[in-house]
Amino acid sequence: MLTRVLAATVLALTMTPLLPAERPTPQAGKAGRSETVATNGMVATSHPLAAQIGLDVLKSGGNAVDAAIATNAAMGLMEPTSCGIGGDLYAIVWDAKTQKLYGLNASGRAPGRATLAYFRDKKLTDIPTSGPLSWSVPGCVDGWDQLRQKFGTKSFKELLAPSINYAEKGVPVPEVIAGHWKSANKMRDPGMRETFLIRDGTQLRSPNAGEVFKNPALARSYTLIAESGRDAYYKGPIAEQLVALSGKVGGLFALKDFADHKSEWVEPVKTTYRGYDVWELPPPGQGIAALQMLNLLEPHDLKKMGPESADYWHLLVEAKKLAFADRAKFYADPAFAKVPVTELVSKEYAAQRAKLLDPKHALTNVPAGDPKLSTSETIYLTVVDKDRNCVSLIQSNYSGFGSGLSAPGTGFGIQNRGCLFALDETHANKLEPGKRPFHTIIPAMVTKGGKPWFTFGVMGGDMQPQGHAQVLVNLIDFGMSVQAAGDSPRVEHVGSATPTGTAEKPKGGTIKAEIGIPDEVVKELERRGHVVERVKVNSGGYQGIMIDPKTGVLHGGTESRKDGAAVGY
Repeated sequence: MLTRVLAATVLALTMTPLLPAERPTPQAGKAGRSETVATNGMVATSHPLAAQIGLDVLKSGGNAVDAAIATNAAMGLMEPTSCGIGGDLYAIVWDAKTQKLYGLNASGRAPGRATLAYFRDKKLTDIPTSGPLSWSVPGCVDGWDQLRQKFGTKSFKELLAPSINYAEKGVPVPEVIAGHWKSANKMRDPGMRETFLIRDGTQLRSPNAGEVFKNPALARSYTLIAESGRDAYYKGPIAEQLVALSGKVGGLFALKDFADHKSEWVEPVKTTYRGYDVWELPPPGQGIAALQMLNLLEPHDLKKMGPESADYWHLLVEAKKLAFADRAKFYADPAFAKVPVTELVSKEYAAQRAKLLDPKHALTNVPAGDPKLSTSETIYLTVVDKDRNCVSLIQSNYSGFGSGLSAPGTGFGIQNRGCLFALDETHANKLEPGKRPFHTIIPAMVTKGGKPWFTFGVMGGDMQPQGHAQVLVNLIDFGMSVQAAGDSPRVEHVGSATPTGTAEKPKGGTIKAEIGIPDEVVKELERRGHVVERVKVNSGGYQGIMIDPKTGVLHGGTESRKDGAAVGY
């Protein structure tokens, strides 16, 4: 248990961006930069050069899915602390032709040799948060292939060419990503060191802000995929390199795990919030936690409360506690466990759970509900094209640089998503061969009147559903712009019970309140029984594009806590 607590602390540090002195303190309703506005198409993500690559795809006639794949490939090179082809992917796509939403679960499964008995024999009560036992099969490349085959118009060769060029010639590292690079501290593995560190005389170190980083090994892996497609990864030389590494370091991967891998198209799940349809993906992701929170918030007059009232922040945190208690018990791979999704996101169930809310006192004992009583480290990018196809895509290695291992010569780190299984044989999210672990990464989209209105996401582990709810309240209840909705100060509640079996700690958890939340609000929250910690900045990283239903103009935002940009034409 101590290793999991320590790892969670390290993860929190790796996911907390730097806040230089010159950056303004966030204020409610104030934006750190202007919205981006455009008419034809737009891309938003956390690295400006990656956003430009996506925009170039749109300008050359590609659609939103083409641009999303090219942008994601660039992010794997440019922000390797958070993502890459050693990780997983989820996406929601609005297809303008069919006027429908599609969901893609491109996450990987546990190796066939990963069993509870194996971990019992090793006397482990938790899956390590780094190293080869934290691996699950990476799903990203198959996700790209599924998106491209269903909706794309361009070849892998075209989409990967800009990233191959940057990987060979080098790309400058921006400020916040450079800070993550230094703090990730997972460079003991030879494959990681040769890929992600720069030689400085006799020493190896992480790149500084503004320094050029090259990754010729990743260029070779991308070239293999460009020439031979997804099979180069799952049935070819890349799989062989990953399995060879597994054999050397005590991992459980076999070639069959890769050959058998496939993504899954799923139906997005929605709730309504003040006349808007808010869409998330079903478990094993945590997206429906945001829907549960919104259901608990909707009966209250948040607009009257305002973004600087203790009443609002108290209610938001209490709603999060209730949703996360259910998350800890019920969220799991629906192919292996019965997950009562329809019940969990119903208004009737929210009304039942709302009886536990006390407007003046913080909950310190938060059990999961019984939904059957009622009728349940990451990058994000979003793209909208000229035809109003929309892509909301999130992709991750989980913690900073994932498992801390890289197969020499491949140019990417391998994720540690497998550590999010429980080793309790009675838990819905227990480890089983071929099962997908609980996932934190969640893309989102909002429609109104059957048309796309807002495509967005918020990075950052457990912050994600909390961030989704806060951004939507800022937009819909408080009337903020797309940019201000992400820049405004926010809170992150930590300490809820987890789907890996970790209990709530401390009782009632802790609120991490950013500078910008008024002191009197913090004092009032403490009077109501909350434990509040002041932080410069919370984890996360928001990107969003809104389609103005009256003018058709695109409004883009990317929060100033990150290096990113929303770019359009």
